[in-house]
Amino acid sequence: MVMRRSWKFPVFLGFLSLLLAQEKGVQKPVQDQSAASFSFDPKKDEPTIRIENVAYEVIDTIPGRPADERLVLRKTSRSKYIIGDIGFEATTTVEAWLLGTDMKQKPLYSVTQTGNDCRTVDGALLVFARGTEEVNWWSVHQSGTGRHLFDTVVPLLAFSTSRETLTQRYAGLEVPEDDAKDARLKEPHVVGVITYASGEGVIREALLTSDDPKQAAELRSFADESWTMSYTARSLRIVFTQNSPSPANPLTVTIPVTRDDLDLARAQLPPHVHIAAWKR
Repeated sequence: MVMRRSWKFPVFLGFLSLLLAQEKGVQKPVQDQSAASFSFDPKKDEPTIRIENVAYEVIDTIPGRPADERLVLRKTSRSKYIIGDIGFEATTTVEAWLLGTDMKQKPLYSVTQTGNDCRTVDGALLVFARGTEEVNWWSVHQSGTGRHLFDTVVPLLAFSTSRETLTQRYAGLEVPEDDAKDARLKEPHVVGVITYASGEGVIREALLTSDDPKQAAELRSFADESWTMSYTARSLRIVFTQNSPSPANPLTVTIPVTRDDLDLARAQLPPHVHIAAWKR
């Protein structure tokens, strides 16, 4: 009896493991191919270049998904350049499947944004480069769900809030355009929105405003202002600088990060500028 049990038990475990693996879809080989392309049409009035590129990536340790899951991402970018024009037309699509899933099946999600590139950050985020004209900006999405988190006019800032353990956090600054979809951001005193997030989602949003509508307009001007963001001494630091030929006249906003949140009460602000918690 003992020998029969010792023979059957590992066979049963092996069979169970096979069933579980098949349920996760990792037993069958998977192959997918997508062609890149380039074309140039030298029309006399508007010579046009078209480029299509496809890239694949496998990510793991994805916030919000089981620890043993991996996703296959297919990134397809399509661009159109008219020689002599400022800017270009472009879209990037990211589709995601569980590793081992037939990629002819419907993806877990599909996200399309304007822009010609998308990169992953820490396996947690998708960062779409949206600038197709004179201003660079980015849209940040969750890699596990494709859900949009926030937009930023500064490159996504990634940092750890702890020296002892890796506590990865992210931040960005959104400066609204005149035609912002959220009517609240069209208010003349608005400067922008600062976002503090983890891979799981947004932790805090803060609205910057100015008592002086003229100052607010200058600080959010895409033509006349540049913005930088850094993390130092356990604080977020945002610097607003006027573009040449105007004097730089930098203005700095410093926000301490305390207990994994923006400490708005202790923020250091330029004259006339205020900060308050805000939600979309």
